[in-house]
Amino acid sequence: MAAPVAAAGRAIRRTPPWRGPSRRPLSSASPPPRAAAVRAAFLSFFRDRHGHRLVPSASVRPRGDPSLLFVNAGMNQFKPIFLGTVDPRSEMAGFRRVANSQKCVRAGGRHSDLEDVGRDLSHHTFFEMLGNWAFGGEYFKEEACSMAWELLTQVYGIPEERLWVSYFSGDPKVGLDPDLESRDIWLRLGVPASRVLSFGPQENFWEMGDTGPCGPCTEIHYDLAGGVGTPELVELWNLVFMQHNREADGSLQPLPQRHVDTGMGLERLVAVLQGRRSTYDTDLFSPLLSAIHQGCGAPPYLGRVGAADEGRTDTAYRVVADHIRTLSVCIADGVSPGMSGAPLVLRRILRRAVRFSSEVLRAPPGFLGSLVPVVVETLGDAYPELQKNSAQIASLVSEDEAAFLASLQRGRRIIDRTVRRLGPSDVFPAEVAWSLSLSGNLGLPLDLVELMLEEKGVQLDSAGLAQLAQEEAQRRAQQAEPIQEQGLQLDVHALGELQRRGVPPTDDSPKYSYSLQPGGGYEFGTCEAQVLQLYTEDGRAVASVGEGQRCGLLLDRTNFYAEQGGQASDRGYLVRVEQQDVLFPVARAQVCGGFILHEAVAPECLKVGDQVQLHVDKAWRLGCMEKHTAIHLLNWALRQALGPGTEQRGSHLNPEHLRLDVATQAPLTPEQLQAVEGIVQEAVGQDEAVYMEEVALACTAHVPGLRSLDEIYPDPVRVVSVGVPVAHALDPASQAALQTSVELCCGTHLLRTGAVGDLVIVGERQLTKGTTRLLAITGEQAQQAREVGQSLAQEVEAAAERLSRGSRDVVEAQRLSKDMGRLTDAVDTAMMPQWQRRQLQATLKVLQRRANTAIRKLEVGQAAQKTQELLQRHSEGPLIVDTVSTESLSSVSPAFTAEAWALAVCSHMGGKAWGSRVVAQGTGSTADLEAALSTARAYALNQL
Repeated sequence: MAAPVAAAGRAIRRTPPWRGPSRRPLSSASPPPRAAAVRAAFLSFFRDRHGHRLVPSASVRPRGDPSLLFVNAGMNQFKPIFLGTVDPRSEMAGFRRVANSQKCVRAGGRHSDLEDVGRDLSHHTFFEMLGNWAFGGEYFKEEACSMAWELLTQVYGIPEERLWVSYFSGDPKVGLDPDLESRDIWLRLGVPASRVLSFGPQENFWEMGDTGPCGPCTEIHYDLAGGVGTPELVELWNLVFMQHNREADGSLQPLPQRHVDTGMGLERLVAVLQGRRSTYDTDLFSPLLSAIHQGCGAPPYLGRVGAADEGRTDTAYRVVADHIRTLSVCIADGVSPGMSGAPLVLRRILRRAVRFSSEVLRAPPGFLGSLVPVVVETLGDAYPELQKNSAQIASLVSEDEAAFLASLQRGRRIIDRTVRRLGPSDVFPAEVAWSLSLSGNLGLPLDLVELMLEEKGVQLDSAGLAQLAQEEAQRRAQQAEPIQEQGLQLDVHALGELQRRGVPPTDDSPKYSYSLQPGGGYEFGTCEAQVLQLYTEDGRAVASVGEGQRCGLLLDRTNFYAEQGGQASDRGYLVRVEQQDVLFPVARAQVCGGFILHEAVAPECLKVGDQVQLHVDKAWRLGCMEKHTAIHLLNWALRQALGPGTEQRGSHLNPEHLRLDVATQAPLTPEQLQAVEGIVQEAVGQDEAVYMEEVALACTAHVPGLRSLDEIYPDPVRVVSVGVPVAHALDPASQAALQTSVELCCGTHLLRTGAVGDLVIVGERQLTKGTTRLLAITGEQAQQAREVGQSLAQEVEAAAERLSRGSRDVVEAQRLSKDMGRLTDAVDTAMMPQWQRRQLQATLKVLQRRANTAIRKLEVGQAAQKTQELLQRHSEGPLIVDTVSTESLSSVSPAFTAEAWALAVCSHMGGKAWGSRVVAQGTGSTADLEAALSTARAYALNQL
């Protein structure tokens, strides 16, 4: 429980745990509002009364933000505005005052409530954040506080005497004064001084991260006690005033522009308006709790916590209700349970839900999937993607639930067997626990494994487990795809200075200035530009750079493609117009808030104002164009082969290869992979024209079949259409976008498809359940891959023929088996068509089994022959002890354990042995073979 704090001579409790359900509505005059009405009232208030633009919730999948596992606050989608990096041509650049209800997930990462869900009456992994924003000083503290007070007291009718406010008390350590401006605003609005509290930076100074925009915040709290006894305050609304920037050295600098960023949890607001102390007692959760009761037959939900919650039944109700909401929302937004990152967190959430529903609530199999329609019913009107994907969500949840239940049963058996083998003081082996865990094979949460061991009175080898986790992390780091260097960047201050000076965004339209010559080659024109600003490696603006200096160049125009949309940046060089023989290599170009920053090395002096001429690396650019057009064709072919529900989840390309992540209902079969390649080959063979044109973004809104990603597009937007002019493709009556590749794309493309040459999918794996990553190559590389595949197919066919003829002896059979292993390794690692790889892998698996069977048969025959020879050599005596010269023995039938017999002999020779009851082998060293044979004879006689 939160410690009481003194305020105006009184003790209050700030954000206490909610102790139990209360049935007291704010007013008895009318029934409490339903959650949907509360959400709608918020949005209409800001739209109709205060001119805010309503924007839809962003996907809970972070877009281009590797620092987040999930979108966890309403401000996430507006970070480009706060950071000053928003593309000035984009729709977002025009935002001034906006409002929305944002889907948020706080599970894993820096902000995680996962472990607290179920333990109390208020924590959730998924929640909705109501927010309003003012960008670029559109309005600030006075208006933000006044609007919030107006909404809470006049629209929602919350009694003023139940509301308290807090403000920032300052931080002398970093030179921050108290936010007396906010304090005075609240006093002017009529809040008594006794209910205006001040707190330090931990409570009332908000930061986006270790660096970046930040500022003081003022919070509005609701008194649960209602003036009876000690006030119990729960935070309702946080109003953040972005006015500083936290630098890398920890210092604070003023932002070029000030912003308002507010957030209010819908679940908590609804609880207040419906007179409940628990968010689980609102109509956002009551349908789910009712469905859980009906589906499980467990005792009714009573809202108990802690020791009062016997058998943890009510805890299980809350966990399952919360988690199925999170699962449904995440899957609808394209995050499926998987093996790393956010998908791994979601996988853990699903398993926690299964654990509580099956073990505590005794739910029947398939129960979780049956709850999805209830989630859709409560949230689908606000978030239509839930309605659209309802069947897919239920199917995916049910599949994972079934798989995990099977793993759970198998895990129990493994644990039981392992425990039976332990001595009284032994700890449970770390290796076994690891294999049971989410990081291993079965996917059991480690906390569940520990609980199952605790029930048996067995301790886990925690130190060994930590060591395994460390080794796994090191292995993943070595195998992970190389991370590209961040490169030089323009920070918020540099961008602000450019905007203050009125420097226009870089004109990069020359990047599209290229033409196809009659001979089939491409001509890329040069571009002349002026150096507007130079930057050192640490981001300082300078007037000149000298010899050998790595620097950033800002030009008024460029023909370099800056990395975006998954396409790698151009590279090349520039020269000064007056000195053509000195090349300044350009390693990459990056977009920074509408400006293109070129990263270069200066072989000699370069100054602001110099006129330069830019040359892109033609081979590099053409390779990117080839791969980008190929990605569009591949994307279209996948929809043709697998259906229109196959959606792109991301891509990356450079001249060497392309990568495409797609949402699929199931892993692709070899036949589907082959069909997809065939569709691309057909389009390439037809050498169709590729049309590109900029159009108004509004013209693309309702075109059937038009493909776009979950991204912010500039207006006007560039449309790329294969084989059909853009105007015709965008005509809703033409249906052309359903019959060919038409996408919104800023990338550079071939002008005809024939130059792709060929496309081969050389890699395919599931990133998560429902998301497949394809790796592909084009042109000559693709042709070589087909040739390698054909060659390996012929080798496999020849090996099968040799196997079918049989082997004369064990040595020949073993040689053939080794050849099968070599072929298997070659097929696994070769650059070849993935559909062919999968087919050959399946064939080789069968052939390897046949080869091993042939070896065993030959060994059995050999063993029988050796047995006859031994019987003839030792015709008298109760047993035979002799040496047999052979590479391996697969069949022996002793009267006692072979492993024990071998161990007795090898121990005598200072070695060790291993094996089974019927076959064993070992190592040892001795100069007296007769003594070793005597030991073997003596052991056998003793056993007999």
